[in-house]
Amino acid sequence: MMRLMNPLVSNRGLYGGDPEYSRCLPSCAFQVTNNLVPKASKKSSKMVVIISVIITIAVLICFCLLVIILYQLRRNKRITNLHTPAPSRNDNYKKISYSDIAKATAGFSSENLVGSGSFGSVYKGMLDNQAVAVKVFNLEHHGALRSFNSECKSLRNIRHKNLVGVITLCSSLDFKGNEFKSLLFEYIPNGSLEEWIHPKSPGKKLSWADGIYIAMDVASALSYLHHHCGTPMIHCDIKPSNILIDTDMTALVSDFGLAKFLVASHSTSAEMSTTLHGLKGTIGYIAPEYASGSTISAQGDTYSYGIVLLEMLTGKRPTDAMFKDGFNIRVYVSDAFPGKIIEILDPSMFEELKCLESNLGNGNDLLNMVMEKCIIPLVRVGLACSKEAPKDRMRMEDVAVELSKIKQNPYLGSISLVF
Repeated sequence: MMRLMNPLVSNRGLYGGDPEYSRCLPSCAFQVTNNLVPKASKKSSKMVVIISVIITIAVLICFCLLVIILYQLRRNKRITNLHTPAPSRNDNYKKISYSDIAKATAGFSSENLVGSGSFGSVYKGMLDNQAVAVKVFNLEHHGALRSFNSECKSLRNIRHKNLVGVITLCSSLDFKGNEFKSLLFEYIPNGSLEEWIHPKSPGKKLSWADGIYIAMDVASALSYLHHHCGTPMIHCDIKPSNILIDTDMTALVSDFGLAKFLVASHSTSAEMSTTLHGLKGTIGYIAPEYASGSTISAQGDTYSYGIVLLEMLTGKRPTDAMFKDGFNIRVYVSDAFPGKIIEILDPSMFEELKCLESNLGNGNDLLNMVMEKCIIPLVRVGLACSKEAPKDRMRMEDVAVELSKIKQNPYLGSISLVF
């Protein structure tokens, strides 16, 4: 039967296709099924598969392009956020231009250069008849822009008598069209603690009384940052060159380029820490636990403060050549504490105490009382702050309380009466 049906497929006139017979004969009921046209069926199937594959590939390509576009948009947004300081409701700084800065510093004259650091230079300038310190960031240096943003965010949220005050900022373009970033601070004319501990000229001399007052000022500033400002923060770079001295010998903590905001833990504020890594500090002052990857904490600032205090007492830098092979400035002071402390004091301060002894009739008794009531307690605080284990160090809030007791001691005034 199949053999007879095949000719019908190609001769439609035989089963009613001819119009001459269509009027008198019924149409053939035969229908061609898929089984009778295997070649056409295979072609159609292949076409469906090909079209499906093309559509699938096109959809995948579109999806990949969409993912790439979204990634680039998010990346650009992150970069924009990184390069633009976060807005603040307290932004009331005076707007100044690059031209204003250039004029204030006499074209960034070398005569007005106060100092240079990792991320830029500081110039003295005059703006609206006010002496200012202009910190210009070297944006070609890796990390300088991040430092500018960090300092902007930090300074917007802090106000304390022992923190250097920011006047305004400048985020503009220079005359060549290059990006320009700077911060303007009140000018502190008396230099830094570094210059007073290690003077280059004989004119500067740090007295015991001034040393105790400076220690108290810095402790007060750090206590505020760690425990009492709106969002607690860690300075991360406490060292003598970042402590400025005003005309009345008041100390002001400066340079917040490495400062980090604290993130509250599940316990007390004293245990607050941040999990940010890649901290850069200054060799000799940076807490030892940071070298092993520990989280940044308030105790890191406490350690740096303790080292500064010991440096101020002994007149020796923590990076002095004598400190090596596990023998550091803390061990040096600890070995002499308390009986031989006078033997390791800064020579200039030692002369001051000897002068006190010879100028007063009861100088020896007074000298012993000064050592017992002022010097020994100050050394004890320095050693307690610079302990190896973070958990063993004092909180800056407690340091401020202890130094306040020393500051109020009547024997402190006895030193000032002589000098």
